[in-house]
Amino acid sequence: MKSIHVLAGFLTLTLFACGGRKDNQVTTDLITNSQTANGEVSGKVAALTFTETTYDFGEVIEGQIVEHVYRFKNTGENDLIIFDAKGSCGCTVPEYPKAPIKPGSEGEIKVKFDTNGKKERQEKTVTLTANTQPNVTTLTIKGFVKPSDK
Repeated sequence: MKSIHVLAGFLTLTLFACGGRKDNQVTTDLITNSQTANGEVSGKVAALTFTETTYDFGEVIEGQIVEHVYRFKNTGENDLIIFDAKGSCGCTVPEYPKAPIKPGSEGEIKVKFDTNGKKERQEKTVTLTANTQPNVTTLTIKGFVKPSDK
């Protein structure tokens, strides 16, 4: 009898711990997988079309923060959902839209690159994960960081 109470308590704890949706999660009803097992794409998909995927900021002095906005359009036939955007290091921070983007609509990814502690030639990336085909897109920010006169 004691084991039944322990089991019931464990199941109750598990249900409460795993229940509840967090606000930053995407529900599965927004996700579509249009790729078949053999790699072919079927059905309507979202598509990211950027005006540019590489930005060269030229020369800057160490310590400056470089900002650039990458503009894109959803040229696909389904709502575009960007699940994540990650910089290649802590000095590269992207901001991206969290809401679905309708077909034909535009959006932007804002990237800040902190040159503090960086010298000479720099090339950093931002990796986007979205419901596109392919599902990973890479943006690049690069340039040359001159030492400060401090």
